[in-house]
Amino acid sequence: MRAASVDGKVRTMSERLQRNEELRDQFTWHWDHLLRERLSGLTDDEYFWEPVAESWSVRPRGAGIAPVQAGSGAMTIDFAFPEPVPAPFTTIAWRLGHVIVGVLAVRNASHFGREPVDYFTFDYAATAEEALAQLDEELATWLAGVEALGEDGLARPCGEAEGPFAEDPMSRLVLHIHRELIHHLSEVCVLRDLYLHSHDCGAAAGGVGA
Repeated sequence: MRAASVDGKVRTMSERLQRNEELRDQFTWHWDHLLRERLSGLTDDEYFWEPVAESWSVRPRGAGIAPVQAGSGAMTIDFAFPEPVPAPFTTIAWRLGHVIVGVLAVRNASHFGREPVDYFTFDYAATAEEALAQLDEELATWLAGVEALGEDGLARPCGEAEGPFAEDPMSRLVLHIHRELIHHLSEVCVLRDLYLHSHDCGAAAGGVGA
């Protein structure tokens, strides 16, 4: 069986055919079995809830509280450059905006043919339902793009879009993005639990306690 190198390791063809699937499975298992169900039923009250005063969030244009309000539509996301120390607490709306744009959409544009986008040109969701639809769409684009890389694509350099990591293989970027997704979406789930236990919501918040 012909061997090839991925991440500097020589692999047989059968091992290479598994590598791409395994990288996708790193995230999709969590998404399919845990995360997506936990996000279902997210309400607008949860989406915009500020657990502490002056949390960064997604707000109607002109209502932002941060030095920078980014966004192309009716809603903008709070930002500052450089980020304050300590960093402000962020709402579910903010965290989903970061995942949808900074983690997924920007990478989809850089690597998988999506139209160019950044924090300033994105149209942020005004409702939880819309935000989850945006998340589903960008995630589908990302996973399809990763699958289309095949095995040879995983070994190619990320390119200048990834700045100082330009020479790193795409496989390393995939691992990084999946860690970011698991990390930030788990934070969203914790905030849903916190909302449930600080409001008289009963079992209304979907998936809480899973």
